[in-house]
Amino acid sequence: QVQLVESGGGLVQAGGSLRLSCAASGKIVTFVSMGWYRRAPGNQHEMVARIASGGNTVHSDSVKGRFTVSTDKARKTVYLQMNDLRPEDTAVYYCSACVVPDLCSWGQGTQVTVST
Repeated sequence: QVQLVESGGGLVQAGGSLRLSCAASGKIVTFVSMGWYRRAPGNQHEMVARIASGGNTVHSDSVKGRFTVSTDKARKTVYLQMNDLRPEDTAVYYCSACVVPDLCSWGQGTQVTVST
């Protein structure tokens, strides 16, 4: 059983920055990918960014150039550096870690609120 715990959310003004962290604990295995998703009120679950075990990253078009996903060397913590935040980035952000593409653990979510 893998547990994922997110931290780093909060309230920030538009144009500001936040860094989200997600630490894995429990029965640690090698993850083929780790990443971040978000859900805003009334919206669907949206992929924000993910990073594969080889280091390749994918960022959604809505955050490309502003957000950066990364992991620590042990690949047990995934980060999301968020710069130039906008009100439309307001959402609950969830981290995920997958041992195979269809077998993923999820964090409890952390709220990010961007004010105008």
